[in-house]
Amino acid sequence: MSESAAILVVEDEPNIRDIIDVALRFHGFRVSAVPNGSSALAAFRSEPPDLVILDVMLPDIDGFEVLRQIRATDEQLPVIFLTARDTVPDTVRGLTLGADDYVTKPFSVEALVARIRAVLRRTSVPAEDDRAQGGTLRYADLQLDEARWEVRRAGVRVDLSPTEFRLLACLMEHPGIVLTKRQLLERVWGYDGSSQVLETYISYLRRKLDPLGPPLIHTQRGIGYALREPSRPGF
Repeated sequence: MSESAAILVVEDEPNIRDIIDVALRFHGFRVSAVPNGSSALAAFRSEPPDLVILDVMLPDIDGFEVLRQIRATDEQLPVIFLTARDTVPDTVRGLTLGADDYVTKPFSVEALVARIRAVLRRTSVPAEDDRAQGGTLRYADLQLDEARWEVRRAGVRVDLSPTEFRLLACLMEHPGIVLTKRQLLERVWGYDGSSQVLETYISYLRRKLDPLGPPLIHTQRGIGYALREPSRPGF
């Protein structure tokens, strides 16, 4: 899914909202644009979009609360935060609430479109015919079935988002090898973006996998991450 996807734009500044609206329509997306959080939630409930571009600073309820309410009913809908507050706490807070990515103002329209396409590719589940081409990856007590889009640890099914699934698959394809943050961002996100996004998704995976057994995802400080059994030296 890419062009022809339905995009909900939530932005209170009219000029920015209009620029995004026109640009996305030019690139073939279907667009609904609203000026505040209340309108965004009403639009989401009336006709769920394929992706939301969500400003943090809104005149009624902020973008964090909008995302929280969206995630209460839809855990998979891709959301990109649009924010002028390029600070670690705000970014981490948005990602922890379940945002898929963020873009900082000022931004170029082409960069925003590229980010939208990357998020849509990453968060879409492959068609059944494409999944049938996949195999099964195994490491320690982890099993990732690409055909069934299913992950199990110690026999227990683990529900992952599409991004979490792709990140784990990338690690499992290179067991014991330290993959740099840049390598993981390029392979999973499709661009060399912010390491905060990667770090947040690593924490998502750990929260879901670690309760079922010893930690398998290890950090190589200052470099990246590797899938390695705890008994192996090096970390």
